[in-house]
Amino acid sequence: MKITKIIFLLIVIQIQVQAQQGGMWIPSLLKGMNESEMQSLGSKLSAKDIYDVNNSSLKDAIGHFNGGCTSEVISPKGLLLTNHHCGFGQIQSHSSLENDYLKDGFWAMSLEEELPNEGLYVEFIIRIEDVTKLALAGVTAEMTEAEKQSQIDKNNNTLQKEAKKEDWQDTKVKAFYKGNQYFLFVTERFEDIRLVGAPPTSIGKFGSDTDNWVFPRHTGDFSMFRIYADANNRPATYSKENMPYKPKHFLPVSLDGIAEGDFTMVFGFPSRTDEYLPAVAIEHITKEFNPSNIAIRKAALKVIDAKMKESDEIRIKYASKQARIANAWKKWIGENLGIEKSNAIENRRAFEASFTKALSKKGLEETYGNILPEFEALYADFAPVNIKRRNFIEVFIITNELMQMTYRAYQMERAINANKDNFEKAKGSLSSRLNNIHKNYDVGVDKGVFNKVMPFYTKNIDASIYDKTAFVNLESALALLDGNTKQVLKKINNDPAYIYAKPMIEAFYNDINKDFQQKSTAISALQKQYMKALMEALPTARYFPDANGTLRVTYGQVRGYSPRDAVYYNPVSYLDGVIEKYIPGDYEFDVPERLLDLYEAKDFGQYADANGKMPVCFLGTNHTTGGNSGSPAIDANGNLVGLNFDRVWEGTMSDMNYDPEICRNIMVDVRYVLFIIDKYAGATHLIDEMELVHPKK
Repeated sequence: MKITKIIFLLIVIQIQVQAQQGGMWIPSLLKGMNESEMQSLGSKLSAKDIYDVNNSSLKDAIGHFNGGCTSEVISPKGLLLTNHHCGFGQIQSHSSLENDYLKDGFWAMSLEEELPNEGLYVEFIIRIEDVTKLALAGVTAEMTEAEKQSQIDKNNNTLQKEAKKEDWQDTKVKAFYKGNQYFLFVTERFEDIRLVGAPPTSIGKFGSDTDNWVFPRHTGDFSMFRIYADANNRPATYSKENMPYKPKHFLPVSLDGIAEGDFTMVFGFPSRTDEYLPAVAIEHITKEFNPSNIAIRKAALKVIDAKMKESDEIRIKYASKQARIANAWKKWIGENLGIEKSNAIENRRAFEASFTKALSKKGLEETYGNILPEFEALYADFAPVNIKRRNFIEVFIITNELMQMTYRAYQMERAINANKDNFEKAKGSLSSRLNNIHKNYDVGVDKGVFNKVMPFYTKNIDASIYDKTAFVNLESALALLDGNTKQVLKKINNDPAYIYAKPMIEAFYNDINKDFQQKSTAISALQKQYMKALMEALPTARYFPDANGTLRVTYGQVRGYSPRDAVYYNPVSYLDGVIEKYIPGDYEFDVPERLLDLYEAKDFGQYADANGKMPVCFLGTNHTTGGNSGSPAIDANGNLVGLNFDRVWEGTMSDMNYDPEICRNIMVDVRYVLFIIDKYAGATHLIDEMELVHPKK
């Protein structure tokens, strides 16, 4: 009987622990509930250890990597760790047929060999302040949505100008809880970021599209950079005189590894979530919006993948583009699967019924009772234009490069027509875009994509434009921009591809996008009211703000999961799995000979686990999304144990519906990162920079 009671209590405790997981919390507000929850999950960190304005803390080691990923400082010399896919564009830009860093990897064996990257930056958060009252000052219920936003923008501009900061620092104000709360961020941006190391794609992207968004995963998804600063350790643009940055804090690296049930904290810059959508919105996204875009990307990928297999030159040119297209394509598929598996739509409707009852109980029906019926009406009207607009983006901006060039040319013409003084600036912008596109462009690939994706948008398919247009050749494309305003616009408007695309682009700007903006503005205003209503009607519920690209903490534990009946995934994968998947010569599952030799010799150095095996990846219950790529997985003591890079396929639904039973994030075990750096690459000087620790011993 005692044993039965103990088991029951353990089950209850586990259910409570799972219920506490999920959420992307503002690091400056962890004191209290979040601090207690983290400690109940095994953390030994205080809220001040994580975020402190007056003393160094974990936040000072976390950098926003180029605005789209996260990175962390792991040495006193500004050594930076992020994902391989986050640094992929930089690795590709330094690659050529002679120096194929995508295929062979890259390792700088000295500071002098580290490669600069134009335009790459890393931004740190210095301070976070709640400025809600000041941001909303003067905003009244009688104002239109446009008037409200205008007043808020005016207030925020004032807040940014008057914020206390150093001359080299910057500020931004961001909305939280759908515009019901505002925070000011003081930031510091470093712009001299140099490539230090990257494994070959056969390690950094092992499994490629087949393994993307799934587990078991065996991907060494990491790359290394270094931050450089001026003589005063302040941000500076690239200069040979700059020195490695001396950080306020860097993460010690744990050699003790992880075990199921261990506390994990993921610290980073999640990009966007929509956790408080009504059921009608989730239904629209998963049953209408996603399937439409999945079909377009599938068609484009079929062409690109086939061409990449035929030619190394095309493989290098299209590696980054293919990865971007494939990533969202597979994510949307998994998102739909997760929503269905978790009965998310039905559960959300049941929650809305509880919300409606709470409104009645609290006498709030007259104030907020209109919200859910209005959502139903608004989404019925919004759905068609939302799909049409996104289809345009997929065809004209994401997948087909000729259409993208015509779209950018139209933007130039539009800017010039608005103001003739914009000519040089608009022309320069188009010239830059044309150069960037043609750096990695193949007309045969692009024409194949055009033939496959254009039927999703229009019945008017004319591939003959590829034989007549100037845009498919960089020299002739740039020649269109020679001359004065009248001459340039005349040449652009006489180009066959532009003649073909312009009516569709004009319809997008004049009709589709205007209609979308009007209808989405109404939905956003109602969503803001809904967020406020939820907090009033159900005040004891847990509310974390949706991700918006700002610094967040998410905490959980190392745990396996069951994606379907009779299937359970252990939380750790090993190098054994890499060898099991190995297919010689396959672009997704080939393995470098050096790695095979190390495996055969079991030469894992100090990085093997207690059983002598080499861990590769592990799972956690941390609530992550895009932007958390490259985020550190931090243990109970504040040490680095892994590097976040993905989610399980069904768990991608966590952007709308976090479920602790299904949602798992995937992390590279830092011991595998160290093993590749040390034993595979021989870059022991990088290991020597780090502070290696044994917190469990």
